[in-house]
Amino acid sequence: MIKICFKSIIISILVINFTFAEKINIFDFTDTELQSLEVRKVRGADNKTNYSLGSNENGNYLKAVADNAASGLGKKFTINLNSTPFINITWKVERDLKGINEKSKKGHDYAARVFVIKKTGATVLSNRAINYVFSSNNKIGENWPSPFTKKSIDKVLSTTNENLNEWVTVKANVKEDFKKFHDLDVSEIDGVAIMADTDNSKNKSISYYQNIYFSAN
Repeated sequence: MIKICFKSIIISILVINFTFAEKINIFDFTDTELQSLEVRKVRGADNKTNYSLGSNENGNYLKAVADNAASGLGKKFTINLNSTPFINITWKVERDLKGINEKSKKGHDYAARVFVIKKTGATVLSNRAINYVFSSNNKIGENWPSPFTKKSIDKVLSTTNENLNEWVTVKANVKEDFKKFHDLDVSEIDGVAIMADTDNSKNKSISYYQNIYFSAN
């Protein structure tokens, strides 16, 4: 009986450790991390998006205020999509961008978006990306190529038509999306970036990000 119990404890520990290993946190949203993230202003944008930190009962979060602005925060991060193919995002849009055509160059703005990036060549322009967005005007599940480059696909995971000023948690299978949208069998990605942008519409948005991680299921 003692041996059986001991084996059960060992198995339980192994299962717990495996579970933790299958959850890869991307952002901590701390002061130290914020200073270390790569900031990229969109070419032609008048201003940078203002990013600041906060916290609530669920932990740290990032607040993004884009007032005729566009810049992103990126992190080089290799993720094994064979073991952890799902990206999980908790986010909220307090002020959205109603009335713009997000599929056009003049309206290609989002109050909240998260990019996953795969290097496919020697330059940044050769990279492929899936752009998971919190849309202000379209339906969940809709997708289309960016009007600026077909190498980036916009996919709606949340919409303010249903969840304005509410925290929402969403999930997407990144491995399957790269196959579906780029016809690429991708085993790993090379980076993740956050961006709130209003440089095309010249409007203002306010959004929040929290608990962005990859998981096995």
